[in-house]
Amino acid sequence: MKKFTLILLPSLLSFLAHASEDGKHLFILSGQSNMAGLDPKISFTPAVETAFGKDKVIVVKSAQGGQPIRRWYKQWKPENGDEPKATGDLYDVLMKSVNAATKGEKLTSVTFLWMQGERDAKEKHGSVYQASMKGLLDQLAKDLGRDDVNFVIGRLSDFDMTNKRYPHWTAVRKAQVAAAEASPRGAWVDTDDLNDGKNKRGREIKNDLHYSIKGYETFGKRLAEKSIELVNKKTK
Repeated sequence: MKKFTLILLPSLLSFLAHASEDGKHLFILSGQSNMAGLDPKISFTPAVETAFGKDKVIVVKSAQGGQPIRRWYKQWKPENGDEPKATGDLYDVLMKSVNAATKGEKLTSVTFLWMQGERDAKEKHGSVYQASMKGLLDQLAKDLGRDDVNFVIGRLSDFDMTNKRYPHWTAVRKAQVAAAEASPRGAWVDTDDLNDGKNKRGREIKNDLHYSIKGYETFGKRLAEKSIELVNKKTK
């Protein structure tokens, strides 16, 4: 009898592997302006739906421009002094959306996608950013009742590598990479090439604080790729 070898594309293999699972894959997108500017429907959601099946994916996005991490992480503290105070109010807004979207659903995996840090770099809180990131992730895991939350961080772009306008820009970049690489469930994506080109207002930009139209599309794809890798990895 002849033997035939069936070669499947990685995305199809992933789809088949997860097709029999009862639960759904939750993807939570949050952060400040560059996450707010991302439309998941353009490139992120199609990618994860291709990987896992349209009926197996839940995507929740809640982001607000210009906000520090202390509006998500409730136990945030600066390196010195008592001001400013953490509020965690945007985290509560986020979780309200998450709880509504997942009510009655069984979740096979949870992946948190985070694009934030510009405000903390401007306010010189780079020294506590890695610890704050870990604290936020622990807070999310506790509230979801899970110890297997994956996360993908969008590293700050090359907007202010000299730290002239945002004094802790490079410090926050380093903290983001360190936070992602400290965990087997973490990953980060490069955004240095996303802030050139034509923006949503039709203006040509170069090393801008925000991304171009094409940049946001690419950003969504990169977040999806890393998310799919982490879900398929199934780290213990």
